[in-house]
Amino acid sequence: MSDAWLAMALRSATVNGNHDLQATQAADGEAGTDTSSDRYRSIVDIYVLLQRPDGLILLLERSGTGYADGQLCPPSGHLEAGESVVQGVIREACEEVGVRIDPADLAFSHVIHHRNPLGQARIGFFFTTTRWQDEPANTEPHKCAGLYWADPSRPPANTVPYTAAALAAITRGAPFSLDGWPG
Repeated sequence: MSDAWLAMALRSATVNGNHDLQATQAADGEAGTDTSSDRYRSIVDIYVLLQRPDGLILLLERSGTGYADGQLCPPSGHLEAGESVVQGVIREACEEVGVRIDPADLAFSHVIHHRNPLGQARIGFFFTTTRWQDEPANTEPHKCAGLYWADPSRPPANTVPYTAAALAAITRGAPFSLDGWPG
């Protein structure tokens, strides 16, 4: 994957909102037409793999969130309006484990398009870094029961299945995967 492709993908992954959609439609000769309600939308998840020199990555045990409590996943969250996926993973790493990451130290790892058993879909962007400032700590004890270092090629059995699927694909070197989709 070229650096130019990645840069373009990251620029286009910025959430722009309805105003930019209408401006694009007007530029395309569709002024006054708002089809945004007809368009498919997906939740965008963002993950950062903090990887030590021995290859282990940091996982957090979810607790008190109402989703996957007792299961493990890397520092992660949802993309917020107006931020790029890079800004989002940097924000989540700081919020969840108190580390600061220079954007230049992030490497794109993977995109997964996941569909849960109820048919709800989401897209997850994974980035890896081997450099960060400050020691990882549990800065959200109301959402996290503990921090664990794990081998990404053999994640613990209680890893969130969607996360485990992405880690398996990353271990294989695949830049993209589908999880939970039929066929």
